[in-house]
Amino acid sequence: MATLLVSERNFESHVTPPGHPERPDRIRAVEEALSRERFDRLIRRDAPSGDLSLATLVHDDDYLGILTRARPAEGIGQIDEDTFISSRSLEAVATALGGGLAALEAVALGEARNAFCAVRPPGHHAERSRPMGFCLINTIAIVAREAQRKYGAERVAIVDFDVHHGNGTEDIFQADETVFYGSSHQMPLYPGTGRPDFTGVGNICNAALPAGSGTDAMREAYDSRILPALEAFQPDFLFISAGFDADYRDPLAGLNWRPEDFAWVTGRLMEVAARVCEGRIVSMLEGGYDRQGLGTGVAAHVEMLMGAG
Repeated sequence: MATLLVSERNFESHVTPPGHPERPDRIRAVEEALSRERFDRLIRRDAPSGDLSLATLVHDDDYLGILTRARPAEGIGQIDEDTFISSRSLEAVATALGGGLAALEAVALGEARNAFCAVRPPGHHAERSRPMGFCLINTIAIVAREAQRKYGAERVAIVDFDVHHGNGTEDIFQADETVFYGSSHQMPLYPGTGRPDFTGVGNICNAALPAGSGTDAMREAYDSRILPALEAFQPDFLFISAGFDADYRDPLAGLNWRPEDFAWVTGRLMEVAARVCEGRIVSMLEGGYDRQGLGTGVAAHVEMLMGAG
């Protein structure tokens, strides 16, 4: 079985102000990186539009109302200091969700060994009742919950290697014993959450990394904390919040990861997934705001995923 790549052109429908780091060019950088000959074995599919009413699986009942009221008829509206919504943003949001659900279906039915979803906007900062941090809905949380609702997964895991802590994912699942959330992230840094001593109901594993650290600190965090906790949890599916803003070139953070670090962490997660959930992985793009860093990080991540095929 091969690796599935899901993406779509309409992610440019989500418009942010000039100079904003979360911009349509991010997807173009990913497309360029994955256009090289060594990625010809990928199964490529356009992301369909997903049902946004599924947001109620993880968000408050009126959450979509918050977004609808904030969305302008034309131009760009502002939700908070960093988070914007344009007139057609919900089209992109629905397609990102549809892409994640299509990837889940392909992996659940055995059509693909694993999958990567090149989608935007990111989602892991969106809390149960509040969009924030460039994120409008928590896409990966919805997809993970759908794995339980539609495909009968009893336990699912989300591992997040974005440089920023996924406060939204933690907020949604912190009291849910059926969902594991593990995160490596720079601390201190936005959004200020992700303390290593916070464990939820035993299902949260946070590994804080100091600014300026790189390979050694990252590998120690995974080998000593996140990977053992993930394996002990024994999930039926593994979802990855794949942010590439820990790259040494990224303008929003200060970690010193190289492409080989993204390859290493992907490979180690795959090893655990092979032992506990038959290698079933769905990875979804989160952050990454330097064009070159994003491209090389995604290429390293996807090439490692392809190695399972």
